[in-house]
This record gives sequence, C-alpha cells and structure tokens, in this order.
Amino acid sequence: MKMMVALLGLILMSVSPSARAAEPVDMLLVMAADVSRSVTQSKFKLQREGAAAAITHPDVVRAITSGPHRRIAICFVEWASANMQNVVVDWVVIGDGASARLFGDKLIETPRSFAGSTSISAAIDFAVGLFERAPFAADRKVIDVSGDGNNIGGRLITDARDDAVARNITINALVILTPLEESFRPEHTNPPGGLEKYFQENVIGGQGAFTIVAENHGAFGRAMTKKLIQEIAGLPGPQLAAGD
Repeated sequence: MKMMVALLGLILMSVSPSARAAEPVDMLLVMAADVSRSVTQSKFKLQREGAAAAITHPDVVRAITSGPHRRIAICFVEWASANMQNVVVDWVVIGDGASARLFGDKLIETPRSFAGSTSISAAIDFAVGLFERAPFAADRKVIDVSGDGNNIGGRLITDARDDAVARNITINALVILTPLEESFRPEHTNPPGGLEKYFQENVIGGQGAFTIVAENHGAFGRAMTKKLIQEIAGLPGPQLAAGD
C-alpha cells in the first residue's frame, strides 16, 4: 500500500504544470506594447508610466473585480522587429488594488527591452503562444496591441490576425498618432487613410474588437485606462477616441 501511495505521488509530481487544472480567471489579457525605433525614449517613458497608471486606476480595478471570478490574468510584452519580442511581466493575477500596484511597479522598474523595426504580425503570433502556456484558464482571451505605425516586417498582418481570431482570441488596439511634422517616416506612422483606419482594417479582430486612439504618446495613459475598462467589461460599443 505504501508503495502504491509513493508511486502515485511520483506520478503527480511528474505531471507538468500545464497539464494540471488551471486557475480560473475572468480574462486572459496580453498587453503588447510597441517599442520600435519610432518610439523615442521620452515616448517610451510616457507609454510605460501610462500603462502602469492605467492598470492601477480605481475604475480599472473596479472593472476587474466585477466579474464572476473577480480577477483577471495579465502578461505584458514589448515588441519591435520580427525577431524582437520580450515578456516584461509574465502571467500574473490581478484581483485588487495591491496586486495592480505590484504589476505597475514592475513595469516602471524594468528597463526597455530593445528598439527595432515594426512587426505587429510577429507580436500577435508571439502573444498567441503565451496563451498556450498560461497557468490560468478563461473563456475570454484578448491581445491588447498598442502601436504608432503600420506593419513593416514579418508575415502578412492579416494572416496573423486571422489565425489568432480562429483560436477564439480577440485583438483590440490602442492607436498612437504621430503628427506629420514629428514623423521621420510619414508613410509608416501616417499611412493612406490614417493609422486608425489601418488598424481597424488590418489588425483588430474577434468578438467585440475595437480601437481607441491616443492623440499622442502623452495621451497614452488616458487612452489605455479607457481601453482597459471597455476591454475588461467586455463592452463592444463604438470606436472611441482618448478625449471622448
């Protein structure tokens, strides 16, 4: 009998974490932030601080704790070129103000990952892989892409989007606008029809997918707060601008 118990213990210990019952949460959210060359160091600082402020905002915490499980799991990623993706904060549960502040502090403390070109498609593909190894379970899976330019590297952005949507993943976007006089590559940050239209037609997808616009990097925090509230609450609604 003792031998059987010991054998059972060894079997349980050998089971990989991914094979064990995953902890339930209301949503799995990958926040994927653009750190390509067009994002200067000052703009990067505004993005990081804005993301940290957004996740700790009382209205965001209230939205997080309003679901059945009263918590979500978040993973924060930075991306640039097709071969440049980095997990800044790995999967963590946020279910109150204290855990949100820990997440925000980690964002502020961690140095910038890199700077490179812009491959939104590779960022989406990378994020899809993160869901597969998440130690949490949720019916809702969302990729939250923020960027200030169109896709110029990796595979076709529409193929990456469609593959993610086929896996029941929603892709939302925070579009950061760059004034023409500040752009060193206008065709990248200001494509024909505008950057928001580009993201709407090529990047977002899935149930209730939407875009929110930040008029510049300084408006990033306000736009991200609004986006997270809408995202977590699962409200489809119209396309929103940061000043709405």
